[in-house]
Amino acid sequence: MSRLLRHALVLGLAAGTALPALAADEHPILTAPLTQAPGKKLIALTVTFAPGQQSKPHHHEADAFVYMLSGHVRSQVDNEPAREYGPGESWFEPAGAHHVGTANLSGTEPATFLVVFVARPDARLTVPDQPATPARTQSR
Repeated sequence: MSRLLRHALVLGLAAGTALPALAADEHPILTAPLTQAPGKKLIALTVTFAPGQQSKPHHHEADAFVYMLSGHVRSQVDNEPAREYGPGESWFEPAGAHHVGTANLSGTEPATFLVVFVARPDARLTVPDQPATPARTQSR
């Protein structure tokens, strides 16, 4: 399985907080080294969320520009208020920002967006939040 496809599946597996966990449909478009930013690469892909699908909290080890192609989503990054986005609208997620989640607002139509990452070659594009570890207790 290609590294880009693995990243796509991680992004897709981030779906399903309150709904069934369906993998987002992701299509790689382009990967290229950036000549004006040595040691960085550009990765472009489209992501389609099924009706009602939403992502789990995560972050990216890359800067991410997201441009809505079709449908409507609600997205929240860090402590900013959640915003709704439709075709032609966009947002930016700096590397390391906490992406609380994105949800397709339609129960009947998919939502598709273009994601353009600027990343180190070894960067993990999508890193799911780690579940909280239960506190250990000591007994005597």
